[in-house]
Amino acid sequence: MAAWKTCGRLKADRCGRSRYASDFSQSATHGVGWARVRPACCAIPACYGFRGFLNGSNAVNGNLVIAGLTAFAATLILLWILNPVALHIGLVDQPGGRKTHDRPTPLIGGIAMSLAFAFAVLWLDIPISTYRLLFAGALVLLAVGVLDDLHELSARFRFGAQIAAGLIMTLGSGVVLQDLGYLLSPHHLVSLGILAVPLSVFSTVGVINAVNMSDGLDGLAASLVLVAVCALGLIAWFGGRVSGLGVLVLLGSVLVAFLTANVRLHGSALVFMGDAGSMFLGFVLAWLLVQFSQGEDRLLAPVTALWIFALPLLDTVSMMLRRVLLGHSPFVADRRHYHHILIAAGFTQKQALLWMILVAVVAAGVGLAGHFLGIAEHKMFLGFVVLFLLHFWMVMRAWRVKRFLRMPLLQRDKSHP
Repeated sequence: MAAWKTCGRLKADRCGRSRYASDFSQSATHGVGWARVRPACCAIPACYGFRGFLNGSNAVNGNLVIAGLTAFAATLILLWILNPVALHIGLVDQPGGRKTHDRPTPLIGGIAMSLAFAFAVLWLDIPISTYRLLFAGALVLLAVGVLDDLHELSARFRFGAQIAAGLIMTLGSGVVLQDLGYLLSPHHLVSLGILAVPLSVFSTVGVINAVNMSDGLDGLAASLVLVAVCALGLIAWFGGRVSGLGVLVLLGSVLVAFLTANVRLHGSALVFMGDAGSMFLGFVLAWLLVQFSQGEDRLLAPVTALWIFALPLLDTVSMMLRRVLLGHSPFVADRRHYHHILIAAGFTQKQALLWMILVAVVAAGVGLAGHFLGIAEHKMFLGFVVLFLLHFWMVMRAWRVKRFLRMPLLQRDKSHP
């Protein structure tokens, strides 16, 4: 017997749940866990979960503020402490080649952010056991990242560590992509079945490398992750998910602290995040995206997660596909990333950074609009596919894009002799 609840703009159970309302079938004869799942109209701003959260204990909000400030301060203190240590042991990025910095720069951002994040979690009023395996997977990647920053590990070894972290997330903690939502039709849930774990690990590795590949300009990777964290935080806030919001507050705080040392108005960065930082951030973000978009009480649809982290995903997939089509290894670095195209077109590094942040904010804004307005998921997915095709065309025709972008820059230079 089909069992599902009809949901209007205000859910009857007043629990601030996700855009999906679902029941589990109690019939053993069907042998199906999900009897039927139906996307609900989204009215998160008006839901009772948000209202209850705002009217909740001041201690909860106070803990979030204290934890955020602790994470921010701890990151700055650790950056200061670790700086001479990194210079002493050679944990630095040397200048030269295609690099733009002119002095050895410590690769300590990832270590500082991860340690500060772990310390500040103690201030949150959530059971530590909830995220025990998150820290275990992050620790694996942090250790491998530091070794890679010191000794340049092989790509195979790095991917092995990322797969191991993905397995910790999926098999150990049960944070798994069970379905992709209603990507193809408003009446058909795309369930993954036996592909759930492999695709979850693949997606996790993909997000980790998307963050890593976007770490080509000072502040770029951290800023793009921060945009995604802010968007997720907004959804968690309106959804009344206090524990998830707390983790996002901490992640945002360590990112802002890192950016104060990584992006400067004048001069090059004081520190870099290194592979340890990009893998740590990518893993935590992948964990949260999957956790928030799955289960009976999901906060957002999987397609919304795509929009929230759109720019790094689009750029990474486009670059790897282009390399394959040209007969090259998808893992060999080149200078066809979006930020490379902007720099070649005449943008300064700061201009390219601001432009890419703007694009990321717009894409995340589209995802949030679709989430809060209840736009059908298959329509949102179609829009994402169109955006991908446009980005892929731009990567394949980089010389045309550079010429197009250079024209307004030349006109601006002529008007300001």
